Amino acid sequence: MGPVGVHHNCQSDGGLSLALAMPANPPDPASLPAAGASALGRRERMLLAAVAAILALLLLWMRGGLNPAGQLEQLARQSPQLPVALANERPTLVEFYADWCEACRAMAPAMLRLEQQHRGSLNVVMLNVDNPRWQGELERYAVNGIPQLELFDAAGQAVGRSLGARSAAELESLVQALLSEAPLPQLAGVGATSRLDSESPGLDSAPAMANPRSHG
Repeated sequence: MGPVGVHHNCQSDGGLSLALAMPANPPDPASLPAAGASALGRRERMLLAAVAAILALLLLWMRGGLNPAGQLEQLARQSPQLPVALANERPTLVEFYADWCEACRAMAPAMLRLEQQHRGSLNVVMLNVDNPRWQGELERYAVNGIPQLELFDAAGQAVGRSLGARSAAELESLVQALLSEAPLPQLAGVGATSRLDSESPGLDSAPAMANPRSHG
């Protein structure tokens, strides 16, 4: 019986050694692919977020948020009809423009901001000189270059004209004068007008303008 007992103890020692060699909580093989999938999921989410940001920027560009030509189109879509604007008891700023006019495109972001900031208190009317519909207005307001701004008070009466490109600050000063019924700012190319006299002081030194009939 003695040898048998020794042999039994040896088996017990061997079982103890084997138990010590094995980890207490061996990893579940099924969890390993899940960890890899989690890492892959993070990469996929980052990629999708990047693609979504690119698409959002592209959509903004197409709608005119980053594209001056698109901003001109947006202004034109939002523009009220001129007779409606002159009769709704709000000051009105009319711009004669063209899609190909670089100065008009450069002014578009500032014009759009003004329209958004003063919506409800100011009319911004856009008249495309390439549209035959506005031929009568081109002749009535003696449009020989663009951009040209015609300024009207809340009663629909012409109070001034601006010839050539304008900076954002200059446009804001013109709008503030209209809203407050104050005299127009003293800027080159800006002058008062009347129904009897279309030649106005201050218009001789207007900034450079594009001839509305000079494009192909």
